[in-house]
Parts: sequence; C-alpha cells; structure tokens
Amino acid sequence: MSTQLGGQPVYILSQGTTRNRGRDAQIMNLTAAKAVSNAVRSTLGPKGMDKMLVDSIGDVVITNDGVTILKEMDIEHPAAKMMVEVAKTQDDEVGDGTTTAVVLAGELLKRAEGLLEQSVHPTVIVQGYRMAAEKAQEIIQKLAIPVRANDEKIFKKIADTAMTGKGAEKARDVLCDLVAKAVVMVADPDGTVNPDNIKIEKRVGGSIESSEIIRGIVLEKERVHPGMPTTVSKAKILLLNVSVEYTKTEVSAEITITRPDQLQAFLNEEERILKGMVDKIIKAGATVVISQKAIDDIAQHYLAKAGILAVRRVKKSDMDKLARATGAPVVSSIDAVSPKELGYAGLVEERKVSGEEMIFVEQCKNPKAISVILRGGTEHVVDELDRALEDAIRVVSVVLEDKKYVAGGGAPEVELSLRLKDYAATVGGRVQLAIEAFAAALEIIPRTLAENAGLDPIDMLVALRAAHEKGQKNVGLNVFEGTAVDMSKQGVIEPLRVKTQAIKSATEAAGMILRIDDVIASAKSAAPPMPPGGMEGMEGMGGMPPGMGM
Repeated sequence: MSTQLGGQPVYILSQGTTRNRGRDAQIMNLTAAKAVSNAVRSTLGPKGMDKMLVDSIGDVVITNDGVTILKEMDIEHPAAKMMVEVAKTQDDEVGDGTTTAVVLAGELLKRAEGLLEQSVHPTVIVQGYRMAAEKAQEIIQKLAIPVRANDEKIFKKIADTAMTGKGAEKARDVLCDLVAKAVVMVADPDGTVNPDNIKIEKRVGGSIESSEIIRGIVLEKERVHPGMPTTVSKAKILLLNVSVEYTKTEVSAEITITRPDQLQAFLNEEERILKGMVDKIIKAGATVVISQKAIDDIAQHYLAKAGILAVRRVKKSDMDKLARATGAPVVSSIDAVSPKELGYAGLVEERKVSGEEMIFVEQCKNPKAISVILRGGTEHVVDELDRALEDAIRVVSVVLEDKKYVAGGGAPEVELSLRLKDYAATVGGRVQLAIEAFAAALEIIPRTLAENAGLDPIDMLVALRAAHEKGQKNVGLNVFEGTAVDMSKQGVIEPLRVKTQAIKSATEAAGMILRIDDVIASAKSAAPPMPPGGMEGMEGMGGMPPGMGM
C-alpha cells in the first residue's frame, strides 16, 4: 500500500503485505465462509454422511459432528475461521446443532450476496438480518412446548434425536435410556445440570449394548499394594488431598549422622510418624482411602495390614466427582480425619475391564456424580459414540434447565420462514429485502435434510409449506419415509436453546463478515532467498489472498 507525495511513493504497509478492498474483499470473504458451510452441509440430519479426517501424523477421525470436523480441519482463511467460531460457540452453549448453525450462517451469506449484487448496502442487510433474528426469537418462544422436570420419556426422545445419524443407531434405545437416567441422577434440586458430573469411560471391546451406568465413579487406577483387599462392601471412604508420607521441612535443614544406630533411630522415627498417620485413618473407621497425592511405601504396608484399600494420585476432577458421589469432603490434613469426614459407597472393587485394572466406587446412596462405561467394537466406533453421547447429555441437560423443546425435522425453520415473510411486508423499504432473504435462508435446513436423504427438496418444501400454512406448526420432514408429518408426535424433538442459539450465532457471524470491506494481510515471514533466475515465472503471486488451507 503506497501513496504519492511529489512524485515519490510513500509506503505505509510493510513489504509483502496484501490488501483486498471493496467488492473483491467481500467476494473473497463470502466465498471462504460458504466453502466452510458446504464442507459440513452433507453431514446434516439422520441420513447425513460422515467425514474422514487425517491429520499430519496420520491419526484418523471419522465423524459427522460439525464442530469436530471444523476443529480438525486446518483452516487458514480469516473469514473461514469465523465460521469455525460459530460452531464452537454453539457447542459451548448447547452441545448440539453445530452443523445447523454453520449451514444457516453460510446460507445467510449466500442470500446476502444476491442483495449486494442488487446494490443493497451491507449495513442495510445487517440491520434487516438483526431485525429478522429478533423477530425469529419471539416467534420460536411461542412455538416452544413445555416439559416437566421428571419426564424421562421426553428426555429419551431428545437424546434419540441428538444421536440419530451419529453411528449409534444400533443401540440407540440402550444409550438414550442411559443418558436420560444419568442426567436426572446428577441434576441439582433447582434443575441445573453440570454435564461434567457424568464421567464417560471409553473401553474398546464388548458390544455397545454392554454399556452401563455406574451409580458412582470409575477410576483408571489400581490398588497401591497387592496385599490390599480387591473388594470392600459398605465402604467408608476417606478422600485425601494430602500426601501420606514423611514430609520434608519448608526451611533448609541438615541432619548429621555419625553412627549406624543414629541412622536406625532416624529411620525408626520416620516409620513411627507414618504409622501414626495410618493409625489416625484406621481410628476414624475408613475402609477405603483415595488420595490426590502420594502414599509412602511404609504407609501402604500398614494400610494393607489393616485391610484398607488405597488408591493414590487421583486427578482433582475425579476427586471432586467422588466427593459429589460419596458425600465425603476432600480432607487436606491427616489431623482433621474423623468419622464424620467419611463418605459411603455400597461397593468399592478393583476389576479388569478390557485388560486394564479399574477401581469401581459404586452403589452410592444418592450420587450427584456418576460414570458411564461406554463399550464398542473398535476405537473409532467408541470415539464417535462418545461424541454422540456427550451431545445427547448436553441437550438433555439444556432441556432440563430450560424446560422447553421444539419439534425437529426442519419444522421450526419452515414456520419461522413463513412468519418472517409476513413480518417483512410490514417493515417496507430495502430492509424488507434483507428480512425476506433471512426468511428464505432458514429453508436451507429442511432443504438440506431432504437432499441428504436423496429426496426431492422442492417437493418436500412445498409439502411442508402447505402444512404450515394450514396451521400445522410442528410438521417437519420424515426423511425415512419422505413425508411431511407432525414431528412432536413422531418423537423427533430438540431443545429450544439449540434453535435460538443457532439463529443468534449464525446472524452475528454473517453480520460481521458482511461489514468487512477491506482485508489487509501482513506478510507471514521474511521472504526466502530469491532462486536463480530472479522473478521469472512468479508474476501474479503478490496479490494472492491467503489460502484456505482446506
């Protein structure tokens, strides 16, 4: 970038910087963003296809989860990265609907491109999109159906919809039942759910149907001493956040030993201190000790002699879950150990699962943190099941918190599209064009569901519109039969928040991309040495926009 001063060029940007302005910048950004949207579009819905992603070291991920695909892709273009942010936001807020959000953002930009060609100013388009999004939020709240806090039947249907098309069809009933029960178990009295309190342990081997809920926590650990019992019934559990070992002093100190008996006296004193620690644990009545820190070899010996099962170096996150499951606080001082600091589990047992030792802390009375053992034939199957299960847990948690859901199968999008077209007519002016474009963009969801199922999208959209114009608000697309049916009666339902968040984040991302009219890209690094022959064959390279890296 340079300007002229008295015939002399004045350089403002450093050498190697590229700049795209006006229409060129807009087209470049829109093209990059739409490319990302198209990359995940074929994964939408129960009949969506999977993507195989291979990274630089050859690791393979097979998935149709939108956010996983976009995270794994090595995307370089700045506008394309903004589409990845849409998926990440959707995933963080709701846990599902990532593909919906990205596809909707891509379609909003595609419709905006048509308006830009008609010389509608980008700020007018952004204003119209914002007005349409606000109106859509109002309309969809009225479409929402309330749900009771203990309605496990609805929660199973929500989980079923989230898992459909994610490789879990074979054992969907088992997994949906697991999810519904797990979320209800860990829910707090006010209805809030922290999905982190459901620990998923993946194990390759066995069938999907052998997956199970553990009313407690499973640890990827083993007993610290072979002399300890492998099973403890009606366990009194002590959780420690302190080492059971001889600790060094905080200040620098030196002990000089001149005779062998002094060394023996030192060792005897160290053993006496450790035995004293173990005696306090025994006196409190603990039969299982789980420590976040180390347990000394001598202490292990005394604990084993007392018939206490001990586990060491457990992660903090697992300690927090154990505290919620067993009702035991995490103790930070051996001196503070007492019977009232102990938790309870009906059974603590060391078992071998898929060739690895694990500690099961189960049969807790009212566990507010639990584990799910997830089984599958291969590593890729288990990984994809894990992603499906996490999505299902998140969406059921969201429904339990919001106590509202909407029909799936593209039903809300068709209803919103029709209602927004009516609203656009009341606004007038150029903004009306933008609101109509937003309304048309929403139809990309049922259109994509039809395309991915091999159905005729035009026929399907006509059938859906006809039903909605008759007031049938919950009619969506049954992709298995190729018909327009009431999705709430079919059990195809989604959390309200999936739709509201998708509309919100897609609109914000589209608005941000549309407002950009100048892309100034700095040179990434110093130019490499010029090859022999100078600039020959390198014409036209200077103005290339950054590659998409896809």
